[in-house]
Amino acid sequence: MTAAPTVFPQLTLAHRASLAESADAWAEVAAAARPADRDAAERGIRDAYRAAGLAEPGKILWYDSPLAAAVAATVVSGAFKPQELAALRLPVRAPMASRAGASVRDRIRSASWERARTDAVALLGHTGWAQAWGEIAERLWDPTTSLSARIRDGIEEAVLSATGTDRGPARRGTVTPTAPVAREARAATLDALGGQHDAAWLAAFDGLRRCFPRLDDSPSAAALDAVAEVARSAGWWWPYENVVLVAERPTVLHRDESARLHNGEGAALAFPDGFALHAWRGMPVPADFVTTLGPAGGALNAQRIRDEDNAELRRVMLEIYGYDRYLAEVGARPLHRDETGVLWRIELPGDEPIVMVEVLNSTPEPDGSVRVYWLRVPPTTRTARAGVAWTFGLTEQEYRPARET
Repeated sequence: MTAAPTVFPQLTLAHRASLAESADAWAEVAAAARPADRDAAERGIRDAYRAAGLAEPGKILWYDSPLAAAVAATVVSGAFKPQELAALRLPVRAPMASRAGASVRDRIRSASWERARTDAVALLGHTGWAQAWGEIAERLWDPTTSLSARIRDGIEEAVLSATGTDRGPARRGTVTPTAPVAREARAATLDALGGQHDAAWLAAFDGLRRCFPRLDDSPSAAALDAVAEVARSAGWWWPYENVVLVAERPTVLHRDESARLHNGEGAALAFPDGFALHAWRGMPVPADFVTTLGPAGGALNAQRIRDEDNAELRRVMLEIYGYDRYLAEVGARPLHRDETGVLWRIELPGDEPIVMVEVLNSTPEPDGSVRVYWLRVPPTTRTARAGVAWTFGLTEQEYRPARET
């Protein structure tokens, strides 16, 4: 006799609404820029060890940034001694490897993830689980993973610059005193749990438990609750057999509408000890780049933009300064003009030209003014219509709008 196929519950609109609520709540966790709740975090850490079948750690050490904790982790791993780091102007407070024991990250994080995923698939089937994960991942996965990757880059750069070295093209492949430490510190971040930046996967399971309370009785529930408590309370953390290193949350976080790090007047991400990342629309920029420009690019002029050697920074300068201001200052002439707009070309030394179409919004603003938009188009564009058509994925011949909106 053939067994009847398993019938899995379907995600309803109410379930999707619960998943969305979970995503919203965990998005706030991921974006928290305030001091850690150390008591709650330490309770969660101890609970996580117990849920993993481990003895509680003998010591929990706090650091004012993931940079400081990652450098400490290079001592815990046995890669470096504190005196070696101090000689490179990287003072560190960390137990020696023999006292800390081995990393237990996989037993705490990986095992809890796998158990929770197994429970979810058993309940929903592979298709239902994939659908639920997609509801959350679409919202949180890219912003949190890209931010974590940017912090890893920042840790490596900060260690490299500790003695004034840098990693520019001219020095690529050169061994510097801090280069081995920088590589090891970056590698050490892979032994950490993300704390608040574990929001995406924790939100998925939290949302499913809202939808299906029977998951609260699953074997994975206690481990998830513990890891989630730490995530709601602190930043990255490194669990070892006897010691845990925990990083504070940021004090500053600025992002644009696409959730990219972005701030034109200071650090986009900063931690209590001064470790900071500066960015414009997600692109890393030097600290003095934004702090010397002033609001709305007030300290910029066309000559400074032309003199900038870094092509990427020059493009950012143009965006801050305003294409219209730059074109007016250099006395540029339009390449082409038709009913769709005006085509402009900005020649840049050592870089491909920037070609833009200036278009007017056909719908006036509430005050009666007409807003101007600048559309970046390929350098080979020869007419304004071709440029506007390209933004819609059309050829110039195909672009025939019935009415401009």
